Formats: sequence, C-alpha cells, structure tokens
Amino acid sequence: MTIQFFGYPKCSSCNKASKWLKDNDIDFTYHHIVEEPPTKELVKEIIEKTDIELKKLFNTSGTKYRELQLKEKLPKMTEAEQIETLVSDGMLVKRPLVFDGKHLTLGFKEEEFEQIWSNN
Repeated sequence: MTIQFFGYPKCSSCNKASKWLKDNDIDFTYHHIVEEPPTKELVKEIIEKTDIELKKLFNTSGTKYRELQLKEKLPKMTEAEQIETLVSDGMLVKRPLVFDGKHLTLGFKEEEFEQIWSNN
C-alpha cells in the first residue's frame, strides 16, 4: 500500500510533515482531510493492523470535537458509532494521519517520522 497522508492545508503540522516526506524523497498520496476523510474501512484497518486505541484517532484539541462534546459522549458509544462519528467529519480526525498498511503516525514529530518512514 502506498503511504496515505491525510492532512489539512492550513495545518502547520500537516505542512511540516508533508515537507519532511518530500524532502526525504518518500512518495505518498495526499488526501484533503475535509474533502476526502478516511473511510470506515480504512479506520478499521488502522485499528486492526496497528493496535491503536480508536480514541487516539480523534482530534481532541479541535473545535468540532469540543462543539460535539465528544469527551463526554464517546465513552458511551459503541466502537461502530465512534467510527461512524470519526469519519463523518475530517476535522474530527487527528492530523496529519499517515498510514501505509502497517505503520501509522499521527501528528508530526520529526524523530518519529525519521524512525518510521525513513526505513520503508
């Protein structure tokens, strides 16, 4: 699987992350996270292949997350409901989300990108 990069043009972390990948000659497919959010199938694959907790995929510092009061609501939802909520609006997704079918990074930490994406 090609590296899938879900980002937002006005997000500084997304811009730093995509620049890092380009500067290191790492190919990826860019998805505008609002226009083309991750699908339910992709979210399920990420959870299955990386063992990440679903709640870590949410942008908990985002305005939309707070507006929808998801801090209170998510614990009461089933996993299917949480996934449905997550994919309903790209602004709910932690970004940048970078996934290649095996590896996942959320946000941008240069050391983490170096460790995970330089070796693939």
